[in-house]
Amino acid sequence: MWRDRDFRRLWVGQTVSQLGEQASLVVLPLFAVLTLHAGAGQLGVLRAVGQAPILLLSLFVGAWVDRWRTRTLMVVTDAGRALALGAAAVVGLLGGLGLPALFVVAFVVGALSVCFDVAYQASLVRLVRRDQLVGGNSALEGSRSAAQIGGPALGGALVSVLSAPVAVACSAVFFALSFLSIRRIGRRESVPERPERPPRVWQRIREGLRFVAGDTSLRTVCLASAAFQFFFAAVMTVYLLFLPRDLHLSGAAVGLALAATGPGALLGSLLAARLPSRFGHGAVLVSAAALGDGVFLFVPTLHGPSAATVCALLAVNFVFGTFGQLVNVTVMAVRQTATPAGLQGRVAATINCVGMGMTPLGSLLGGFLAQAWGTRPSLLVTAVGMLLSPVLMALSPLARLGRTLPAADPDQAPCL
Repeated sequence: MWRDRDFRRLWVGQTVSQLGEQASLVVLPLFAVLTLHAGAGQLGVLRAVGQAPILLLSLFVGAWVDRWRTRTLMVVTDAGRALALGAAAVVGLLGGLGLPALFVVAFVVGALSVCFDVAYQASLVRLVRRDQLVGGNSALEGSRSAAQIGGPALGGALVSVLSAPVAVACSAVFFALSFLSIRRIGRRESVPERPERPPRVWQRIREGLRFVAGDTSLRTVCLASAAFQFFFAAVMTVYLLFLPRDLHLSGAAVGLALAATGPGALLGSLLAARLPSRFGHGAVLVSAAALGDGVFLFVPTLHGPSAATVCALLAVNFVFGTFGQLVNVTVMAVRQTATPAGLQGRVAATINCVGMGMTPLGSLLGGFLAQAWGTRPSLLVTAVGMLLSPVLMALSPLARLGRTLPAADPDQAPCL
């Protein structure tokens, strides 16, 4: 697979795109908090605006991806994100980037990221053989983990040492590099043939929704993902206020703490290649979710900007990254195995919409709680809420999945 030039181009493009996305997720909130002095409610709104496209667009994007060439969609979205962040960097350097403009940039980048993320997941199925999916997913998830190491640290350091506009410009450069790599993919995609009278987009969306609702494992994945994403978005909104304002950490220290998720995610990717086949997919999902989510209960107990505090944050994020990535890779294997080829885009988009679609509401909740109760009590309450996700998995048939996953029914013929 690594001798395949087109796969390498996809991998390189996805890697730098993820690096730019991870950097921007830290740069934009830190710019709002440290430069524009945004309050808790304003930060919650900023994060919600950037996450709203997941809820608004995911289902439509999934229907489009199943009929379009993913390479074209990825190239267009890379170019759009590079232009949006590049324009924001220029306006920021001129001193004219305020909160309203930041909201617009966050929404545009979020909308284009939804398109890219669904497209690259579907592109792998079309680019490599079915027996190469595990290796391909491991490579792409490994690069996403590497981006989680470099992106937050780089974004936080640039905001702290240089300026927020420079950090925004760096994110734009990463998307431009992804554009250059992915557009060089030469292989023509094997897009499923369209019928003479293709169904309307709503019919294709309903088919994806019905498939997920009718599969017990995928239905549980949706519910558990929704619970996790809702409370995790609330946690992160409070977290990004708690670190600089209550613990008095610099932007570089915040970036370093968040970057510890990356090495943990690399370890989680390695564990995902062994543990499910040894202990069973269901047991691994439930236990990893409980450990990864539960570690955030320690964060509200921290005080002051000491070295011990930074080390504790590094440990928390490392543990979260390890078990969170173990859950992510295992869930992706469950989804891809249970889904026919012609439904891959729609099923991925449906799960993203139901799960990630809760993040805007979670971000708003985090901002509201931090403003009403303060950051420390809000962190504790939202961290407890994250444990709802492993509870839902433990009470469902998903927890009983064994070492071997059941394959999708090859006779299913989805609408295109």
